[in-house]
Amino acid sequence: MLAGDGRAVRRRWITRVVLALAALLVVVGLFYRLRGNSFQWQLFLNTLSHVNGAWLTVSMLLTLLGYWGRALRWEVMLRPLGSTVTIRRLTYDTAIGFMAVVLLGRAGEVVRPYLISVSAGAPFSSQLAAWMLERILDLLAVLLLFALALMWIPSRGLALGPALRWVLGAGGYLVAAIGVACLLFLILFRNFSDVAQGRLLSAVSFLPANYYSRVERMLRAFSQGMEATRDLKSLLLLLIYTVWEWILILGTFYALFLSFPVTAQFKITDVVIILGFMAFGSIIQIPGIGGGIQVVSILVLTEIYRLPLEAATGVAIFIGIITFVVIVPVGFVCAVHEGLSWTKLRQLPKDVSL
Repeated sequence: MLAGDGRAVRRRWITRVVLALAALLVVVGLFYRLRGNSFQWQLFLNTLSHVNGAWLTVSMLLTLLGYWGRALRWEVMLRPLGSTVTIRRLTYDTAIGFMAVVLLGRAGEVVRPYLISVSAGAPFSSQLAAWMLERILDLLAVLLLFALALMWIPSRGLALGPALRWVLGAGGYLVAAIGVACLLFLILFRNFSDVAQGRLLSAVSFLPANYYSRVERMLRAFSQGMEATRDLKSLLLLLIYTVWEWILILGTFYALFLSFPVTAQFKITDVVIILGFMAFGSIIQIPGIGGGIQVVSILVLTEIYRLPLEAATGVAIFIGIITFVVIVPVGFVCAVHEGLSWTKLRQLPKDVSL
């Protein structure tokens, strides 16, 4: 049982927390080395100690509600396969899957689709395709948030340096390019699946037979996972649940910022701007730690909102807790309830394959 492997889990978790904090401290050190200032520890500690517990609790509850929302969206993607799984079971699998990502890194991404495939009695490849569809939907939401952030910065009268203005301009073109590519990909596989598969397979025909066969299986699986988008009702539900999911995420960070005196004055537009940058920054991965959310949040809070670096660092630590830590005890309890061992979860990324 997981309880028997608690010591190994704690060691791994402590290691990741230490690495994450070390990365933040490195960033903070670089900032101050460039500015020639010393770190004001009292301001940093005051930021951590003056957190409003009520708003922080609301933020945590909204975070957990978001995992339930992901289970609702995944249930829609299961319908074309004729599989019926309770929302409770999907929520358990979702919580365990996200816990695995936190503890195992990117290798843990396959845990959630694998557990759902077992629960639904569906092929693992079909659920891996559903996971890919989910990532595309979330990526489109991230791009929309980032685009809104770029649009609303001037309306908030925020002063930007020339270097940051150039980065934002380049980021706008990148967002547009990625968004168009994602939409074209979805349209092709929704309406012209056979043609799209044929063209892509022709483009990779130079590959050795074993790699070509693997690409062919992946394309077939993704096409199967796209079945939910071919029904108009299911497609609308997927879009509604995606919007709902990101409204919950927005509410999570709005409540989190209300819990700090230095950010309590932020309006919804400010939260959208910050979340847009953080979500886009989450695409950048730090090996062994995860996304660059905390680093981006420090950059935005200091360079755009002119918060002291000590206060921004304190807020960033709680952003990491909300984003990564909250799901771990919940996923742990769900795993114990389902009779999963830590050894089994750690072995899953090596065992599963298309």
